[in-house]
Amino acid sequence: MSAKDKLPKIADPRLAAPASSAREAWRVFGIMSEFVEATERLAGVRPAVSIFGSARVQPNSPYYQMTEHIARRLSDSGFSVISGGGPGVMEAANKGAYLGKSPSIGLNIQLPMEQQSNPYQDISQSFRHFFARKYMFVRFAAAYVVMPGGFGTLDELLEALTLIQTNKSPRIPLILVGDGFWTGLLDWFRDRLVTEGMINPEDMDLLQILDEPEAIVAAIFKHYETRGFERIPAEHDLLLNL
Repeated sequence: MSAKDKLPKIADPRLAAPASSAREAWRVFGIMSEFVEATERLAGVRPAVSIFGSARVQPNSPYYQMTEHIARRLSDSGFSVISGGGPGVMEAANKGAYLGKSPSIGLNIQLPMEQQSNPYQDISQSFRHFFARKYMFVRFAAAYVVMPGGFGTLDELLEALTLIQTNKSPRIPLILVGDGFWTGLLDWFRDRLVTEGMINPEDMDLLQILDEPEAIVAAIFKHYETRGFERIPAEHDLLLNL
């Protein structure tokens, strides 16, 4: 039996119509325009730190207050701060940077729920497509700071971790904030993934848990102390081929 015989017949002939194909092609151009526009707008923000975390935490939450403190310390230390541009941890990150000395950047996503742009952004960039937005987090970050969060935060964390582990992205500091929140996950990584050979033991070195803003800033500077923040040509090539 050939591959043609195995493929299902198209039940609705309109799905194969030229008009439908044309719409798909224009959609691709729309995605490309998001990449081009965001890349041009963010070209001058380096060095930058991407901060991820839950959209659901409230301003009176310790997570919100810690995020704001971390972002302010990063901003005053010369780092632009990139967040998802929405409420919760994202708002706290933007607020701390907005009140600091370096730019506050929001990469907003259009969603049917939860996501509303916060007012603490020097640069606000809107996206319709998650993967274009996630690329920008990777493209411009000198480090990731990951606060407590839900599925979206875990998605961003694990994608960043996978890109670094597979050498598709330069190795940069990947810092988890909240020892009580993240320790159980890292223990599971060791007990299950390392023990069963799903990852190498040294892959755990890609992650670190730090809870003090001063220690977070110091860890980022330490990572770059012998090389500076400018990307070398090989790293540029990596990011062009994500």
